[in-house]
Amino acid sequence: MKHKKPDRSTALLNIISAVRHDFPFNVPESNICGISCVGCPKKLLELVDTELCDWEVKIADGVIPNFGEISRLAKLCENVRRGLKRNNLVNLSSA
Repeated sequence: MKHKKPDRSTALLNIISAVRHDFPFNVPESNICGISCVGCPKKLLELVDTELCDWEVKIADGVIPNFGEISRLAKLCENVRRGLKRNNLVNLSSA
């Protein structure tokens, strides 16, 4: 039985949902900003949250992302996740 691939909007919404579940957006700032940060996890989270919110609004308005836009958002989230890992803010076994 073949599974139908999601359309581009659904694929992007799936990425957004996974990132919102994985990243510590609701953690108090005092738990994000430590004494010895590697990079600035607070700014990284703000950057990703801004991008995710922007895409949520665009998709709600009927904008369909192209493959390059989906790829860029996914790459941004992967890179930010690496920075969050260095600061022990995401579960190492999650992907």
